[in-house]
Amino acid sequence: MIRRTAILSALVAAVGTVACAQQLLINAAGATFPYPMYSKWFDEFHKKFPNVSINYQSIGSGGGIQQVTAATVDFGASDGPMTDMQIKAFQDKRGAAILHFPTVMGAVVPTYNIPGVSGSINFTGEALAGIFLGKITKWNDPQIATANPGVKLPSSNIVVVHRAEGSGTTYIWADYLSKVSKEWEMKVGRANSVTWPVGLAGKGNEGVSGSIQQTANSIGYVELIYAIQNKMTYGKVRNAAGEFIQASLASVTAAAAGMKDMPEDFRVSISNAPGKGVYPISSFTWLLIPSKIADPAKKKAIKDFLAWMLADGQKMTPALSYAPLPQVVLAKEVKAIDKIQ
Repeated sequence: MIRRTAILSALVAAVGTVACAQQLLINAAGATFPYPMYSKWFDEFHKKFPNVSINYQSIGSGGGIQQVTAATVDFGASDGPMTDMQIKAFQDKRGAAILHFPTVMGAVVPTYNIPGVSGSINFTGEALAGIFLGKITKWNDPQIATANPGVKLPSSNIVVVHRAEGSGTTYIWADYLSKVSKEWEMKVGRANSVTWPVGLAGKGNEGVSGSIQQTANSIGYVELIYAIQNKMTYGKVRNAAGEFIQASLASVTAAAAGMKDMPEDFRVSISNAPGKGVYPISSFTWLLIPSKIADPAKKKAIKDFLAWMLADGQKMTPALSYAPLPQVVLAKEVKAIDKIQ
């Protein structure tokens, strides 16, 4: 009896060892902009493939690029495509290419906390650039008031809130401002991390949201889902067609509709896109996948996830206020999965 018990215990231990060996942990890090979507996807993917767990750290796009380059994570994520210099740095260090895979489209919105003003106010790109350059300092400045007839704006000082760390959300915001303001483009430019002329810093979309909620007369920028989840007021932005448009699934989808062609490397900007009904501060967001993955199990799991994300995963995007990818982009990406060796 003792011998049988010992044998059974050994078998149970052996089975447990095999089960543990089959468990696969994939580490990733980067953009906060798509974090609500990625969190949902990774959870659902784990339900479908219980032996695969994807641990994602929402640390900002700059951190995602740094960590995937340093090989401290299996893949990264960014809301702004990597620059040619960053791609070269990756190739020099890793001896492989870095592949960009668009995942969803989303919007960055101007959100504010103005006591006594509860509705959605209108912003021109020039006014937003002036505010974040520190040139427009009062809420009742003519550049804001003119776009909002009938709205009683206070004479209070504007408190600007921006991201503290390297951020793809910042890249999208700065990319848009660079397109609508030559002064912004020359003085600040577009990058994951910029030198801010004015403002308070908050870490992540969460930190910016929290600072705005706690600071009267403040304005900042966050991803649409953070504004919705935190019940924050956010404004309409004038698009290239001259319309004041609020961010929505339809207006973000419209931003990609005018895209004539998707580059082979998927690095493209759709901010300030032409056409009616377009929300102008819209963007793709990307996963950054090494073209060579040494671990066969991780390579298969990552490729399986990408295929699943481009099919079943896209059906989950509207519930979290992200827009699904256009079919022309999905078709190209499915083929691009084969580039991962």
